[in-house]
Parts: sequence; structure tokens; C-alpha cells
Amino acid sequence: MRVVMFGDSITAGYGLPPSAALPRLLGEKLQADGLDVVVENAGVSGDTTAGGLSRLDWAVQGQPDLVIVALGGNDGLRGIDPAETRRNMMAIIESLTSKDIPVLVAGMLAPPNLGKEYAEKFNPLFAEIAADAEVAFYPFLLDGVAAEPSLNQSDGIHPNAEGAAIIAARMSGPVAELLRP
Repeated sequence: MRVVMFGDSITAGYGLPPSAALPRLLGEKLQADGLDVVVENAGVSGDTTAGGLSRLDWAVQGQPDLVIVALGGNDGLRGIDPAETRRNMMAIIESLTSKDIPVLVAGMLAPPNLGKEYAEKFNPLFAEIAADAEVAFYPFLLDGVAAEPSLNQSDGIHPNAEGAAIIAARMSGPVAELLRP
């Protein structure tokens, strides 16, 4: 089986050696759980949902068994209008599902410095997108790692190797459910 993790710096493994990047660790965890799977890293640091949409066709080629769409964090960091994030995410999902490629949307939360009003629009966005597109949903990509200094690099945004391993372990169950017949 082939899974493509399509995302930004969290997926790309910013600040980590390739062996500690989230897609690699997720693949290793799924393999340890008995699945014959390769998880490809299609992450680009700094990517927004607009950037992801523009590179989708060359980043996700062939017929993967699952694409994990893990974009949106940079939209939130830049304060991009959630309506634009929604349009881009829906276009990405529609492009994939029109090719019969299953999708898992990994949710993201707005950084607290953008205020309550922005968070109220941004935070429910990914669950709504997944529901509207009728695709699988993982509520928060950084679950268990966000705001935990010991699990993040000095920038406080990007997981360190231990943090990436926690994300991989938490995601592996839901991903495995989607891959098992």
C-alpha cells in the first residue's frame, strides 16, 4: 500500500533528519502494526493551502491508497481568511476524490495570538470541510504535542523528534483503520 502525506513543514520534517520526519515515523509505526505500507513525504515547508493546491498534481501522482492532507497551519499563522482556506482545501479534496483516491483531512487550530474571532472561524473549519466532502477526519495534527515545550523545537511550532513520534503513534490507529479492508 502507498500513502502520501501532503502537507507543510510539519510533514516535511522541518529541523529534523529525514529519519525523524513524521511520514517516515508514521510508515514505520504502520509497518510495525502489520501493514505493508510506504508513507511518502509530500511536505513543503511554508506551504499554505493555496501552495498545496498549485502543486497537487505533481506532488501526488499515480493512485495512492490514501492521501493525508495536512495543510492549513501556515494559513492560520498568516491570518488567511478561513473562507479562502476552505476553498483551497475543498479543491484539493475534490481533485483527489474525483480520481477515487481516499482522503484523510488532518485538522489544525489557529494560533492564539490571532484572537478569539479568528479562532472561532478557523478552528471548526477542517471538521466542516471533511464532513462536507465526506472524507475521513483526524481532529488535530499536533494533538498531544502543541504547546508542550519538551516536544517541540526551540521555535515552539515544529515538533522535535520525540514530538513527531507521538504524532505518528496517535495517527497510526486512524490511518490503519482506513487502510485495512
